[in-house]
Amino acid sequence: MINDNDIIETLAELEAFIRLVESGALGLENATGIALATNNADGRPFVAVLDQNHQLLYGRWVSAEVYENGKELIQNGLQKKH
Repeated sequence: MINDNDIIETLAELEAFIRLVESGALGLENATGIALATNNADGRPFVAVLDQNHQLLYGRWVSAEVYENGKELIQNGLQKKH
């Protein structure tokens, strides 16, 4: 499910979204991964929360800038800040 009204516009917003997913604050059961993807119908980029079968549990649209520049953040995960 993707909420059309919520677009992640910055890397800081993407990081905050990842933190929400990782903390369990969104209440998603069986969430095992996060990926950047594009919609097959129109090519629009989004961040996807996936289950163990790689099925979409939750998604948020992202800007083109976040899609291009957030790949490393998704691949490497959040760095622990001391």
